[in-house]
Amino acid sequence: MTYAEALLIGGRAGVGKTTVGWEVSALLRTAAVAHAVVDGDFMGQVHPAPHGDPHRAEITEANLTAVWANFARRGYRRLLYTNTLSVLPDSAGMFERALGPGTRLVRVLLTASDATARERLVRRELGSELHREMERSARKARLLDERAASGTVRIATDGRTVPDIAHEVLTATGWTG
Repeated sequence: MTYAEALLIGGRAGVGKTTVGWEVSALLRTAAVAHAVVDGDFMGQVHPAPHGDPHRAEITEANLTAVWANFARRGYRRLLYTNTLSVLPDSAGMFERALGPGTRLVRVLLTASDATARERLVRRELGSELHREMERSARKARLLDERAASGTVRIATDGRTVPDIAHEVLTATGWTG
């Protein structure tokens, strides 16, 4: 039986999860490594929250399960998943249920200082969410620092290029030998 593998890239808002994820995907394409990419933020992006699912965990899992089933039917076994809290220990159950038993998880926590995250968020958040996003980012940075799953690889992003960070993330997977 071929088991699935998932690279989970987590971190506070403004740390570069999506950007680094796309760069890791580019490196995997260059190395001819088959994989699928899912931005976990979109798996539960509904308003209002479904009845009985205030944190949108159930809809996120249902959507990931459906999307992964489509990838798996076509032979994909590696998933690159970006989402703020994906590196927390309690996310393991969702990935095991959605991707199948025996799924190998590689957790990478991208980190950035408050100043770096603020600078990136100011450039990114052009609408009305900047102040709220900065507050949530700082709160989630503390949570992630305290509660990331054992074995999570922590990678600082301050003052580094996206390709440099992506190479370090990819090294953690062992997917390119």
